[in-house]
Amino acid sequence: MSEVLPPATATDPHVLRYLEHVRVEKRLAGRTVTLYTLDLQRLAQMAAGVNLPLLQLQTAHIRRFAAQMHSAGRSGRGIALILSGWRGFYVWAGRQGLIGHNPVQDVRAPKAPKPLPKALGVDDAVRLAEFEHAGGDPWLEARDAAMVELLYGCGLRVGELAGLDAIPNADTQRLGRGWVDLDAGEAHVFGKGSKRRSVPVGVAATAALRAWLAQRAAPFGGDASPRLDVALFVGQRGKRLTAQSIWLRLRQRSQQAGLTTPVHPHMLRHSFASHLLQSSGDLRAVQELLGHANITTTQVYTRLDFQHLAKVYDAAHPRARKKS
Repeated sequence: MSEVLPPATATDPHVLRYLEHVRVEKRLAGRTVTLYTLDLQRLAQMAAGVNLPLLQLQTAHIRRFAAQMHSAGRSGRGIALILSGWRGFYVWAGRQGLIGHNPVQDVRAPKAPKPLPKALGVDDAVRLAEFEHAGGDPWLEARDAAMVELLYGCGLRVGELAGLDAIPNADTQRLGRGWVDLDAGEAHVFGKGSKRRSVPVGVAATAALRAWLAQRAAPFGGDASPRLDVALFVGQRGKRLTAQSIWLRLRQRSQQAGLTTPVHPHMLRHSFASHLLQSSGDLRAVQELLGHANITTTQVYTRLDFQHLAKVYDAAHPRARKKS
């Protein structure tokens, strides 16, 4: 329900002068002036509730008004925009010598809650990992399948995936690139801050990588071809795939697999973490595998896990279902 605002005719005369200022002198757009008008009418309404004129409001009043808007369900972003409009009015009032202190100066909107990372359900993630495009180019299919397995099976960032070398050499570590040791079943990657970590590579990812490596050099005349980059994942010209190219290929593959949600690389990393945490409950292990410096970053996945449990409860528990 929209808030009931006082009519424009009851607007404080100082507000009318300010609105004329922003319309004529600052030449703001009509839409902006309208929003300022609504925001200041809202402020006048709240000021009337505490029996004070606008120019006598203090910081404590503004904080209370922001809290009231938040309690009424207004978003942190919406409150921030309203406060910005109020702040502009009091800046102008200060320049006019009408007030000695801007009561909005040190007031900040409530922080918006961080959105939960999007993760696929287990069935959709497995469906994507096991997808085979019968009519596709075998070279592209082998490469893309291996990329999906590493993203979902190892929780790699897209930059870490793009930075893998097929055959490590003297430059690999010096340049902050990673590699996969198939015999040891490990991927060595360089994450944020050039921090190196090792993650296990599962059976499915190992098989997909071997299938890709068997085809990788074929169009270029062999591993030693000057046309072929040292990168593990290359494009059809033999050069290292960019992160953007991997995004596009993954989106296309998810559509071909019939997933309703367009999948991006970080979604597979989120899915890796969420599904691992659901199965193991070991937050520290997930932190190490993801390469998070701080466990508070990893704790967001406990919220995803709870979300999953809540859905199971709502669907299955007899006391959770509403009576029809």
